[in-house]
Amino acid sequence: MSPLNQPRHPSIALSIVLAWALVASGCSKALIHDDVKQPVSNAAHCSGSEWIDDSSLAVLPIPVVAFFVPHWNLNDVKADDYLKRCGEPSKLVNRHVEVGRTACIPAALTRIISLGIWQWCPATIAWRADVKA
Repeated sequence: MSPLNQPRHPSIALSIVLAWALVASGCSKALIHDDVKQPVSNAAHCSGSEWIDDSSLAVLPIPVVAFFVPHWNLNDVKADDYLKRCGEPSKLVNRHVEVGRTACIPAALTRIISLGIWQWCPATIAWRADVKA
């Protein structure tokens, strides 16, 4: 068989790395979710959302090796920081805080470009709670 007739295949290793980077990005994660809903009369509802930087850096920042080691978040996202905007924590019920990482999927390209060392992740955080009077 001549070289011109052989089928062309993309690099298997590159395909695996691309798929892993996309899957590792995740979609959403609930930081706080009150499973039991409390009925509250005369309660105000508080909610909001905003964009945050949920980027990560490899624990061992060696190119290519960084794909296989754990990553740590550069910015610590805490649910309490966002729920405080609704009021006193002791007066909040039916709380829910969620980080949406859907925009991180196309941004996973930054992990490939940096050979696994860094990944930029523009995420959204949404919070809601009922505030007791």
